[in-house]
Amino acid sequence: MKDGKRAVDLIVISDVHLGTRGSHAKELLAYLKTVQPKILILNGDIIDVWQFSKRYWPQSHMKVIKYILGLTDKKTKVYYITGNHDEIFRKFANTRLGHLRIVNQLILKLEGEKTWFFHGDVFDVIMQHSKWLAKAGAIGYDSLIILNNTVNWVSRMLGRGKVSLSKRIKENVKTAIKYIHNFEDTAATLSVKKGYSTIVCGHIHHPDKREIIINKKSVLYLNSGDWIENLSALEYHEGDWKVVYYRDLFTERGNDAIASEEEQTLGDMKNKQLFNLMLKEFQS
Repeated sequence: MKDGKRAVDLIVISDVHLGTRGSHAKELLAYLKTVQPKILILNGDIIDVWQFSKRYWPQSHMKVIKYILGLTDKKTKVYYITGNHDEIFRKFANTRLGHLRIVNQLILKLEGEKTWFFHGDVFDVIMQHSKWLAKAGAIGYDSLIILNNTVNWVSRMLGRGKVSLSKRIKENVKTAIKYIHNFEDTAATLSVKKGYSTIVCGHIHHPDKREIIINKKSVLYLNSGDWIENLSALEYHEGDWKVVYYRDLFTERGNDAIASEEEQTLGDMKNKQLFNLMLKEFQS
């Protein structure tokens, strides 16, 4: 332990959705300050460009960006893997800025075995064929998170436990459509074909660690979850993976929306060909 921080070989976080009211940026920053990773992998949807508005960019969100950039100065390798909500960065794939690298996917050799990291939206048929519907759903999801914060505030005043409206609705929807032929099994099947023993995704906001058997071959499937509801990350150290939760490391701080403190602007340009180009990269 150095400076009170835990030494960790590798950390994966995803689906932070900075720029939205549901993002727990303060909690993420608190977590990051407890660890000293050799490698930090940002597995997509870190900044929510889809819903980004100059009317909402709190100082707490900017602090997360500044802290991560500061890690690169301390020689931590940082990989920014593009997701669907931050797809604008796909045009900068393979760009290197010191110890920061932007990629669409990443393959690392850990303990002699290949591990495949990518966000996961390439398996989401909704993203491929009905992008407008996915964006509408994202806006509705963020609004539901705000409503959920109010419901939980009332629930706490009444001495009752928390509820997750968005999680219940998402689980019902995913069950009904089977989440496009099962996201996890599709990812594991492709991983076996490519000869990877471990696959690490984000995207579906469901932290997980489990073995999946495909054609009698075992694949370790990992998902880093999110910093909207689960407040979770993946840690890899000395050959072992584990899912960690903010609630297990800190006293729970509640889910009240963070007040807007500071404004920031980003470009609004888009490129419809970026997703198709990334698909070709995955198929090669």
